[in-house]
Amino acid sequence: MAGKRKIINDPVFGFLSVPNEFLFDLLQHPYVQRLNRIRQLGLSFFVYPGAMHSRFLHSLGAMHLMQEAVAVLRLKGIDISHNEGNAAAAAILLHDIGHGPFSHVLEHTLVSGISHEEISLLMMEKINSDMQGRLTEAIRIFRDEYPRRFLHQMISSQLDVDRLDYLCRDSFFCGVNEGTVAEARILKMLNVVDDRLVVESKGIYSIEKFLVARRLMYWQVYLHKTSVAAEQMLQKILARAKHLASEGKDLFCSPALHYFLYNNITAEHFSHSDKALRQYALLDDTDILSAIKVWADADDHVLGLLCRAFTNRRLFKVRMLEKPATEEDILTLKSNYIKTLHLTADEADSLYACHSSVTNTYSAKDDSIDILYPDGTIRDIADASDMLNLQVLTKRVEKHYLFYYKI
Repeated sequence: MAGKRKIINDPVFGFLSVPNEFLFDLLQHPYVQRLNRIRQLGLSFFVYPGAMHSRFLHSLGAMHLMQEAVAVLRLKGIDISHNEGNAAAAAILLHDIGHGPFSHVLEHTLVSGISHEEISLLMMEKINSDMQGRLTEAIRIFRDEYPRRFLHQMISSQLDVDRLDYLCRDSFFCGVNEGTVAEARILKMLNVVDDRLVVESKGIYSIEKFLVARRLMYWQVYLHKTSVAAEQMLQKILARAKHLASEGKDLFCSPALHYFLYNNITAEHFSHSDKALRQYALLDDTDILSAIKVWADADDHVLGLLCRAFTNRRLFKVRMLEKPATEEDILTLKSNYIKTLHLTADEADSLYACHSSVTNTYSAKDDSIDILYPDGTIRDIADASDMLNLQVLTKRVEKHYLFYYKI
């Protein structure tokens, strides 16, 4: 960051500016700086070694695109006040603040009954308290409680600056050219009609490309079977560690990780005390990775086995299935582990996982992408597009897997 000018050099969009002290103070908050220590793409580096960028970098990029979008709308006569512009930029900067190490893994293992979106809001409220209420408007926009709803749509909808940034950024760092989108042209085509975010009809082909790119990125990057295999293995590692902790076994871990391993943390802990949030804010990828390196030599055979496999990229093997795994599939696996590795049935459960990946690239039931024509008519992109495979993008796609440790 370059001195008083508050200029940041971004490898995707070039030089980004932080326009005022309010947003700069937000960037400096410990909760935001923590995002530097959390990978944007979780465990995708097992597939794409370049995917090492942080959630901080993504949040910066999304804030930049928000500023660009606000500037475009102002040029088209949409009245957006200075405070509203600041609030929208702050909301998108903080939209991922509640993510834990390796994205969603903690939600399935170390905490229960609370999502990262809910934790994001708790963190925003804490920052708002630290900043004497200056985030109140941003929180209202984030929660879709602000009267000008198009501002929320730019943060969370089927065509928001969050998605524009992560498609551009993730495809760049992964080297997946199919994920690139014309973000500059899409932003130039934005407009607002009756408090709804719309895209002018000249931008329809860029929107089609955006939807195709999103579908390709989901199956090629975000839901890549090897990345999902690594995530399933990490969940099994943390679940095994938590089980051992519940039995009173002494495991190496940072104080923050110790808090979540040795206590059953639920939504109530976050609502009744600030300790859970304080400890959560101290967790990042390094806590998990350092623990796994040490656990590779753990006395517990299963934990050591999994941690050595994870560290050395001997990930779960993948069997693609036409339908979810049957009891027979699972019993065959378990019997083999019990017999060959001399494990109990409970221990054998740590060496496999059943999982289904589901996505539909576009759903008009959510915030639709509306196309504005010169005569003032508005049509949903699914109806406006003449591209044959756009109808395919609206279909729900589900893939079933059986992940297992190969002996």
